[in-house]
Amino acid sequence: MSRGSSAGFDRHITIFSPEGRVYQVEYAFKAINSTNLTAVAVKVRRAQLEASQWKYLNGYDMPCELLAKKMADKNQYYTQNAEMRSLGCAMIMISFDDEDGAVVYKVDPAGYYRGMKAVSVGVKQVTASSFLEKKIKKKSDLNHDETIQLAIEALQSSLGIETRSKDLEVVVVSKKDQSFKKLTNDQVDHHLNAIANRD
Repeated sequence: MSRGSSAGFDRHITIFSPEGRVYQVEYAFKAINSTNLTAVAVKVRRAQLEASQWKYLNGYDMPCELLAKKMADKNQYYTQNAEMRSLGCAMIMISFDDEDGAVVYKVDPAGYYRGMKAVSVGVKQVTASSFLEKKIKKKSDLNHDETIQLAIEALQSSLGIETRSKDLEVVVVSKKDQSFKKLTNDQVDHHLNAIANRD
């Protein structure tokens, strides 16, 4: 019965194909691999609004997991209504939780969210994710420099190329210094040399 194509099932967001696929959601996942700054800006604005409303009503910062769940619920709502199309972006949220320490959550266009120790998004996300998973299984408690170097190694491994400091933009945030700090080329070179000397 299946023709191997969308056969008109991709015209509506709420219609399942005979294989049980929702093509509009699949198209949103494909869009993650291309740059869509408008969708990203919309998601950030919505997340900021949710977090600020929570703080106003409750008097304390919204937990990252709850914010991730709210954003996932909004994404999932888009998959149920024909008048709205799923946004083609994934959202990565980071936070410092009083109980759990540093936390990372990924929210996808289908409305799925989960906490992770490390995450990647984009064209080579499968390769980068498997690299990160192997490395974190060996050692999950990384210090500041090891974390930066692991991120650079994951990028190099997934792209299959050696990178130079001018090719990378590395931004770091920590509990001690909660503002985003972009590393200089000299600092990135230091980490690239440390990676090369270890191998």
